[in-house]
Formats: sequence, C-alpha cells, structure tokens
Amino acid sequence: MIRLEKRPQPSRFWTGATPILAVLLTMLVGGAMFAALGTDPLEAIKVIFWDPLFHEQFASYSRPQLLVKAGPLILIAIGLSIGFRAGIWNIGAEGQYIMGAICGAGAGLALYPSDSALLFPMMVVAGALGGWVWAMIPAVLKVKFGTNEILVSLMLVYVAENILASVSSGLLRNPEGMGFPGSRNLNQWDAASNLDLIPNTGMHWGVVAALIAVIFAYVLLSRHIQGFNVRLTGEAPRAARFAGVSPSRIILFCLGMSGVLAGMAGMFEVTGPAGKISIDFNSGYGFTAIIVAFLGRLHPVGILLAGLLMALTYIGGELAQLMLGLPGAAIQLFQGMLLFFLLATDVFTNYRVRIGKGELA
Repeated sequence: MIRLEKRPQPSRFWTGATPILAVLLTMLVGGAMFAALGTDPLEAIKVIFWDPLFHEQFASYSRPQLLVKAGPLILIAIGLSIGFRAGIWNIGAEGQYIMGAICGAGAGLALYPSDSALLFPMMVVAGALGGWVWAMIPAVLKVKFGTNEILVSLMLVYVAENILASVSSGLLRNPEGMGFPGSRNLNQWDAASNLDLIPNTGMHWGVVAALIAVIFAYVLLSRHIQGFNVRLTGEAPRAARFAGVSPSRIILFCLGMSGVLAGMAGMFEVTGPAGKISIDFNSGYGFTAIIVAFLGRLHPVGILLAGLLMALTYIGGELAQLMLGLPGAAIQLFQGMLLFFLLATDVFTNYRVRIGKGELA
C-alpha cells in the first residue's frame, strides 16, 4: 500500500533538491517530446541550454540577450514572491506589466519631443504607478468585499490587453505612422530610450532595477519587521492575527509591491527591447514570472538564478525554432513543464512516501 505521510517539518534536502530535479525531469520528458516531433532530443537540449552561451556563432548575440530577457522576469517574480510568501496569489502580473508600459510610455509621449533629463525618471514613476493602480483593484476588492484575488487579477489581464489594443490604435498611435497601430519608436528618442548602459552587454536600467529588487527583497524578508509579518501571515495566519498583524495591510502591501515591480518591468521593456507600444507588446512575462518565482523557491537569490535559467530557455527556444524547425508551441510547453514538475516533486518537501511499512522517500 502506497501512502503519503506528512513530515513533522519541511525537508531541507527536498526544498533545495526539487528545483534541480524538476529541471532534470523537464529535460527528460521534453527530450521525449522533441523526439516525438522528429528532432534529435540531445541536439534539441544542446541547442536550448548550451549553444546560446558557448557556441561561437551564436554566443556573441545570445549572451547579452540573456540579461535582456531575465530582467523583466526577475523584477516581476520578486514582486510576486512577496505576495506568495504571505499566501496572496497575484496571478495578474501580466496586466500590471501591460498597464505599467502604457502609463510609462504615455507619460513620455505626452511630452514629446522633450529632451529633459527628468523625462526618463518621470516615465519610470508613471510606469510604477500604472502597475500599482492596476494591482490595487483586486487588493481593495479583497479587503472590502472578500473577493478572490486570483480571479480578479487574472480577469484584469484581459481588460489590460483590450486597453493596450485600444491605445495602440488610438490615443498613443504614432501620428507619423501612416495609420498603422503602434506608438512612436522610443528607442529613437534619446531622452526616453532604455538602451544598454554598457554597449553589447544587455545591461540596461531594467536589469539594474531587477538586481536592486533582489537585494531589497532579501533585506525585507530577512532583516525587516514587515518581511517578518509577511512570512508569518503566510506560514501561520492565526498567529499573525494574535500578534497584531493586520491582514488588510499585508494584502495591500503585497499586491502593491507586485504591481509596482511589474509596472516598472513593463516600462523598462517598452523603452528598451520592445521600443514602442503595439498591439502585440505583451509577451507573457507576467505569467512566466510565476514559474520563475516558484522555481526560485520564493527566495530572492533563487529567483535571480531561476530568471537567468528561464531567459536561457527563451533564447535557446528561439534558436531551436530557427535551427531545428521546432514549433513555438513545443518550446512553450517545454517551459510549462518546469512548473508542472516543480509542483509535482514539491510533494516530497512536506510528505514522505511509504510503501507498506517501508519508507521510499
């Protein structure tokens, strides 16, 4: 008889081992999927994980792209992890990312063609506020009416996507764009561009913000009373209430932080790699960041490493589509396997498997 037996306390070994095991299982099952598609699985795994970093033909382009892709993933995942630590499930970071981009770009375009040194900082603030306001909708509804933040934040993603389509074709459309949807190219406007701080490295202000967010989250969660309150709320809600921690304040704080960081990620993306507001601006970073947060065990340093790994799958996936003809859907499924296997193997953290009277894990 096979049964799960709850551990007296979470296993430290499995807490650290499950992300590694999840990656290995993803490679194994993903390799089988690639084989079913008629591609050599070893070659596919090599192209995704090895060639972007070490192949002499691709590395010069792929290595800088690693930071470009990882920046928004890390920034959004850090914000999500703070809420997840408290048991507050913000699934709508994609909408906050979109609204941050719209507000940040809109604030800059309203002052076109200003070359003020204050323009870019103002756009950063506008992007952060855009994400914060969008996150406050599920936060306030949960505090005041007890609504489910998962459903509300997720539904708001589709509202944000429709707003994006509207402003791309209307309010923010380039008046010199011959009627095509999309804003002016912000990369061609020095005061509003977010290009590499060090040429050919991928190190732009969004990456700097992501690194600062990692340090901030580490200090908050390990050294600050508010971080203790967040962790206590997630681990022992009743004890948190007895200790005088206000659930409403924690909800507002966690969702607000998620919104601010997701909004900033959108603003840095629209002024950098994307370059402009367009109908297809949103790239799914808000959803992928959920995988990054859990793969990093909701720990800031773990999220940093997980963000780099997920960025590698983006770059390697694009390379695999080009070199091996793999469909884009297969690469997305491969990325999704990471979260699936992480959640599956995470059972071993809190439970041990017993067969009859014997112990298996």
